[in-house]
Amino acid sequence: MKNISYMLLFAVVLISCKEKKKEVQVIVPEITEEKKAPPVIREFGYNLNDFTVFRDTIRPGDSFGAILDSHGIARAKVFEISNKIKDTFNVARIRAGKAYTLLKSKDTTEKAQVFVYQDGLIDYTVVDFRDSIIARKSAKPVTLVEKIVSGTIESNLSQTFDDMNLSFLVAYKMADIYAWTIDFTRLQTGDQFKVIYTEKYINDTIPAGIGEIKASYFEHRSKPIYAFRFQDDTINKTSDFFDDEANNLRRAFLSAPVQFSRISSRYNLKRRIKYYGNKIRPHRGTDFAAPIGTPILATADGIVTKSERKGGNGKYVKIRHNATYDTQYLHMSRQAVKAGEYVRQGDVIGYIGMTGNTGGPHVCYRFWKNGKEVDPFREDLPASKPLNDSLRPAFFKHIKPLKTKLDSIIFKSKQEIL
Repeated sequence: MKNISYMLLFAVVLISCKEKKKEVQVIVPEITEEKKAPPVIREFGYNLNDFTVFRDTIRPGDSFGAILDSHGIARAKVFEISNKIKDTFNVARIRAGKAYTLLKSKDTTEKAQVFVYQDGLIDYTVVDFRDSIIARKSAKPVTLVEKIVSGTIESNLSQTFDDMNLSFLVAYKMADIYAWTIDFTRLQTGDQFKVIYTEKYINDTIPAGIGEIKASYFEHRSKPIYAFRFQDDTINKTSDFFDDEANNLRRAFLSAPVQFSRISSRYNLKRRIKYYGNKIRPHRGTDFAAPIGTPILATADGIVTKSERKGGNGKYVKIRHNATYDTQYLHMSRQAVKAGEYVRQGDVIGYIGMTGNTGGPHVCYRFWKNGKEVDPFREDLPASKPLNDSLRPAFFKHIKPLKTKLDSIIFKSKQEIL
């Protein structure tokens, strides 16, 4: 009987435990998807997520003041900004067609706080006027990618590059390198070239122009001419081009300040002009005709002594090369350098125009020797300085792999590239 009672008691406890077990609830926490922060977008040195970003292009008639005024900046503040940054950025010189970006506050006012003027794909100027007023020039990070091309001349150098869908800027750079050794107006069909150069890319994808030519080979009238870029001035950190025997390919002065141009009027002290009753009107310069906007090049290294507009000269640049020689370039549409700047031979110093007394687009190139204007084509001009003997071992070591690479390049025709 006792056994039966124990069994009944055990059964009641077991049933009770099972019922209690059923009452236990397991609470599973609700899984919610975590909100991800937006990716950080950085440009011009700022986190763009912190601003309302407005992008536009300077239009004809736009001014720095008008742009800021339309985005909430009072005229008094614009005047203060313009005056404070004038040594870094001349707001009066913003040009139509250039892109700009405004970084504005992320509130209902959307008031402009930062103005970015883009001089080009790479260079830009930042004007930050949030707390204090600061202006700085900067550039986007650029990747250099090495390119190798070769070709055979069928008409002229620039046309050959165009036919091969290659940048004409490389052709201009090559013409500059060989300016004293090859007459590019008299190239022959069958002349051949090879060139190793770099192209610039922003964010590894956006093309941003041509870098530098590292080395090239030009076979003109069956005569091979190598050219290797090498830093020959460690103080100014400047480079020049030398052949495979370390001879400098340049001369002290380029023969012309414009590439692929023609002489429309020569230096002539006895020139008579019909308009002035056939009276003698000396022409103390050499005129090089070219389309408006064509780059004008410094014919030699030197310091810019004048960059201004004056009377019949129009907009012009004058360069002091040394104690003996000066050059002057007249009638520019605009200058590209300022007084006091150091320029290298071949640097762009301005652009062909028609300012001053001129009947057509050209640059009047004037040449001084010991303070007297002379005809450069009648002067025995000095050769460019040779490579210093102490630099020759480093030069030959530098060019060895480049020459090997050039020699291994096979000439290609337009049809082969296309």
